Amino acid sequence: MTKYKYLKLNKYKKIRYLSINNKANLCVVFLHGFMSDLEGNKPKSLLKFCKNKKIGFLGFEYSGHGKSSGKFVRGNISIWSDDTKKIINKITKNKNIILIGSSMGSWIGLKQFKYFSKKIKGFIGIGSAPEFLEKLMWNKFSKKIKQEIISKGLYLLKNGDYEYPITYQIIKDGKKNKVLNKKILSKIFVTMIHGSKDEVVPTIFSKKVLKLFPYAKKKLVIIKKGDHSLSDKNSLKRITTELKTIVSNMF
Repeated sequence: MTKYKYLKLNKYKKIRYLSINNKANLCVVFLHGFMSDLEGNKPKSLLKFCKNKKIGFLGFEYSGHGKSSGKFVRGNISIWSDDTKKIINKITKNKNIILIGSSMGSWIGLKQFKYFSKKIKGFIGIGSAPEFLEKLMWNKFSKKIKQEIISKGLYLLKNGDYEYPITYQIIKDGKKNKVLNKKILSKIFVTMIHGSKDEVVPTIFSKKVLKLFPYAKKKLVIIKKGDHSLSDKNSLKRITTELKTIVSNMF
């Protein structure tokens, strides 16, 4: 059983994380999605892969997510990207890393190239959702919903069995964190994986991410009948197969 640890980022903030094989030269860093955590099938599957391959794994929960400290409604892309930068800096030190971003995690992953472009040797996006707060939420909200968010500062967005508290501050912050307008010149392996039946984020978002990497060895994988989560057995197998391809090409 792998034990969770906590990293104190400051007097008020503790981030829960999971890390193995810290002496390995390569570390897979998993970035989860909006209102998600480390309890899902994707991080567990990637952790198992890294154990078998004897490479490092780092997964963590942004502030206000899972069992990390803080309130979700006070968080935003800037804060969660900064959490990510600090924990990558602290835990992976001089290692090479492969970033795996799930949904919002892909957006946060793209933000890390500014700080770790020399360390990042591979990037995998799963149902990538960069700039989703503006493009998939704010731009599609009715006038009534927008007015409620502006006047009350908060709107409870219902989606299936889930309810997402959308704050006005996170919408405004999202607009400041554009990533789809700047090329990333890294010559690395970039694989975008998307479900053909994803009803949350259209596949065009994965294609937009690939366009950011003019010099990368890039690939788009569409999983037939796959949903947004891609947490079923077949999807997880495909994700680890794509990771295995990147790892084996590095050595």
